Amino acid sequence: MPHWLQLMSDSLPTLLWAGVKFTIPLTLLSFALGLMLGLVTAVTRLFGPRPLALIARFYVWVIRGTPLLVQLFVIFYGLPSIGILLDAFPAALIGFTLNIGAYSSEIIRAVISSVPKGQWEAAYSIGMSWSQAMRRTILPQAARVAVPPLSNTFISLIKDTSLAAAITVPELFQAAQRIVATTYEPLILYIEAALIYLVLSSVLSALQVRLERRFARYGGMMEASR
Repeated sequence: MPHWLQLMSDSLPTLLWAGVKFTIPLTLLSFALGLMLGLVTAVTRLFGPRPLALIARFYVWVIRGTPLLVQLFVIFYGLPSIGILLDAFPAALIGFTLNIGAYSSEIIRAVISSVPKGQWEAAYSIGMSWSQAMRRTILPQAARVAVPPLSNTFISLIKDTSLAAAITVPELFQAAQRIVATTYEPLILYIEAALIYLVLSSVLSALQVRLERRFARYGGMMEASR
């Protein structure tokens, strides 16, 4: 067996375990929490009182206007200077959640705004409250439109988690860095890490296509029933 292939074979279990133990949980938790934060932020900007809407707008402006890596450094290396100490994984989780929250809020805000005003009026005409109209009428329609951009955000997130290596989270990419430090074979190990990310992204892209088709069929059925 060629040397490079043997090295990749030997290192694969370590890289996969790092992905299963850190990369995937970090991605899923960050996306779920970020999506909830994004929904709250979007609704606040659209319907909240002006002071809260301004705070939400400021948060989105700051997060979208600064690099993710800088945000992670501020949380992990900067906050200890004011007495706030965080372990690497929680610091990464907070950083990615804040980042996803800001970007997803813009997507959610746009899709909620795209729902025709007649849908609100129809919901109110049958006695729904604002919260009922939002939950039963507006969000289901907005979700169908939001699937493609939010799916792309999720796929990008699983690749962006490699930045967590910079704050010592032992995820997939840092596992590759540690093996490089002992084998002195950066090209082979980094290509192997890239291939793993590529496989994950490809699987998620295939799932995204299926999800979009399912929502498209559901949307067609909803239109036909009207």
